[in-house]
Amino acid sequence: MTFRLRALGALALLTLGACGSGSDLRPLTVVGWGGSSQDAHRQAYWSSFSQATGIPLREDSWRGGVGVIRTKVTGGDTSWDIVQVETEDLILGCEEGLFQRLDWAALGGRDAFLPAAVHDCGVGAMLWSYVIGYDGDRIRGTGPQSWADFWDVNRFPGKRGMRKTPKYSLEFALMADGVPPDQVYPTLRTPAGVDRAFRKLDEIKPHVVWWSSISQVPDLLGSGEVVMSVTSPGRLVVANRTEGRHFKLNWHGNIYAVDYWVILANSPRKAEAAQLLRYMTRPESQMRLARFIPTGLTNIEANREVGPELKRDTPSDPANMVGALELNADFWVEYGDQLTQRFNAWVAR
Repeated sequence: MTFRLRALGALALLTLGACGSGSDLRPLTVVGWGGSSQDAHRQAYWSSFSQATGIPLREDSWRGGVGVIRTKVTGGDTSWDIVQVETEDLILGCEEGLFQRLDWAALGGRDAFLPAAVHDCGVGAMLWSYVIGYDGDRIRGTGPQSWADFWDVNRFPGKRGMRKTPKYSLEFALMADGVPPDQVYPTLRTPAGVDRAFRKLDEIKPHVVWWSSISQVPDLLGSGEVVMSVTSPGRLVVANRTEGRHFKLNWHGNIYAVDYWVILANSPRKAEAAQLLRYMTRPESQMRLARFIPTGLTNIEANREVGPELKRDTPSDPANMVGALELNADFWVEYGDQLTQRFNAWVAR
């Protein structure tokens, strides 16, 4: 399936359960990241939720950035209800009052979730990682085993896919330059460390295809435009299952984080949104999600009960987390604006 078709599918309206909601308001609207991740949420949660409750549901997709939500909420745009957000967007949005504070008792209590998945304004949607993904049809034998290999265009010729953002790119650059994972953020907190990261990015810049949506990665690899890419693992595993691809993963030096579900503060459907939030985070629902896309689960009972075969390509498998780096959201809240300005200027040169 092409990226364009995926995007059109992600933006389509779900008209499930159009009767019986008892409301003349527009459908409850949930916003995800598009592609196979959004397909999995639809199959695991959204279709059955609408069928069970009679609440009509519509979906949209986005590419992140708290500024998008800030503009909607402060500008009076009430078209979104629930959004899947990254950690630093959660922190900033909660501080600014852009998100509804959650009723944790209704969600089963804070203790029902991994500590990292609990926030006043958000509940963990999934635990995910950025790893090295590559095309096993083009790189045969031993593929890239580290970020240093990712940078090595002589040993592994071809374009690389990277997300067009300083977040992750700077961390991977330092690890490629030999900085141990536990020293990445202390290094980035110094001007010399930031300069070092950008110098390393200079080396690979001519060989990079920048992407803005993670749903682009399977298509970039499948078309041969890139030979390897920064990626979340689940999308490549799904492409292997459904499209007969031979994409491979390397977890060395992966960066992991939690995505969260939030309810926008100006949502006119807060009661229905809270109902959907509870539905998506129940153990049985999260276990169903794991059947559609490999991902780390945030509900403790779901994590305990899901079979090892469904943990194999996820951060829930301890073997994948040796030498991993937890994304430091506080760092990106503090330095994100200035590093983004520098990164955008660097990319444009």
